Amino acid sequence: MTTPQFPTRIEARAGRTMSPSEIFDVANRREKALSRLLVTYISTGLAFMLLPGTFLGVWNLISISSRRASESISPAWIQAHGHAQVFGWIGSFIFGIGFFSIPKLRRLEPFAISYAWACWTMWTAGVALRWIANVYGLYWRVLLPVSAALELLALAIFLRAVSAHRLQPEEKTDQGWVMIVLGGTAGLVAALTMNLFGTIWLAIDASGPAFPADFDQRLLAVMAWGFMVPFVWGFSTKWLPVFLGLWPPKIRLMFLATALNIAGVIAAVTAHRRLATVIWIAASAIAAIGLHIFRMSRQPAKTKGVHESFPVFVRVAYVWLLVAGGLAVWASLRGEAAGIWGASRHALTVGFIAMMVFCVGQRVLPAFAGMKALWSPSLMFIATLLLAAGCFLRVSCEVLAYQGYAAWAWKALPISAITELAAVGAFAANLIVSFSRRSSAPPVVHVSASPNA
Repeated sequence: MTTPQFPTRIEARAGRTMSPSEIFDVANRREKALSRLLVTYISTGLAFMLLPGTFLGVWNLISISSRRASESISPAWIQAHGHAQVFGWIGSFIFGIGFFSIPKLRRLEPFAISYAWACWTMWTAGVALRWIANVYGLYWRVLLPVSAALELLALAIFLRAVSAHRLQPEEKTDQGWVMIVLGGTAGLVAALTMNLFGTIWLAIDASGPAFPADFDQRLLAVMAWGFMVPFVWGFSTKWLPVFLGLWPPKIRLMFLATALNIAGVIAAVTAHRRLATVIWIAASAIAAIGLHIFRMSRQPAKTKGVHESFPVFVRVAYVWLLVAGGLAVWASLRGEAAGIWGASRHALTVGFIAMMVFCVGQRVLPAFAGMKALWSPSLMFIATLLLAAGCFLRVSCEVLAYQGYAAWAWKALPISAITELAAVGAFAANLIVSFSRRSSAPPVVHVSASPNA
């Protein structure tokens, strides 16, 4: 057994020289603590995904379909659903993976895990309070700004932890994906800042707990295209060449796609929606080319432990990204086209974002949580297939029903919602059971041949 890197830092904290076995034991305990932290964040995200997120979305859609009018549901309920999905689910996943990864990158240097738990407490409380204020209307003039402030404080803790990391010499190569993720981080900061100022305005001068439609559309553009899309592109740049056996990404094209995407977000926020949609679809196409996502792989995909359909569904997700951009352009040309705009957002958030989380999440999260194997690759296939089917039905029928092209489509919309609910249920069950199983291998600790490396 070799000695973990930076043992002198561990020894300094212990106040004495430690044997290699003692250092390994300290590292092993840290690994288990980080795994518990990750599982907590992911489980929290799953809870928000299932209950405040998807279940409320299903209820909203069934109500809309029965009344055949999108205006029949309270905007506060719809915004509560979106907030829980974006920040409660995706945000919790990103924070959990981020905190789990930082100490790994720092090679066992001291890191206050208590800060990560403080971040989880604030983040979870903030999202939960937002749900209560929007859905139940309880003390919303107080709870809305408090929830937004808690979320922003949690993000500040996370960014402080990330900024404290200093890359080691061997880490300074192939870091292009980090720059793309930083673009998504800037989008997250902008979204939470807009959310805070918006909730303060509601508390002072509004008659209800829902954002006005115009402000909400601008905030949604930042949340979806400014925050989530760059994060997925960044992690795609890092992981997909390995997982799918793709050709090395063209990092300059990925930088160009990210820069264009940010320009599109700025255009949307400044009320140039038509320009924004054209920029977004161009950026999406450039990102797909830069990743070689639709090019034949140069080597077989790594599907051990997951379903062999994994590479297919990843590519399907990028098809949905292009569909989302195309629908957004169509909607901008039509002006007031609630059904097409809604279909575009659903294609992006469910078809692209959720599909990528279903694919990559089930590929990496069990391994992160203590080197565990995915419980059921077959259930992974069922979940992703149901998600794809539900998304196709929702996107197509939303255009047909809301735009008045086909009355029968109203009856199909609840079916799409229930199908997607079954998909997220299967996804959550697969991860929860995977986390509860024994590890398939002992925890991995970074090691080096030199005790002073």
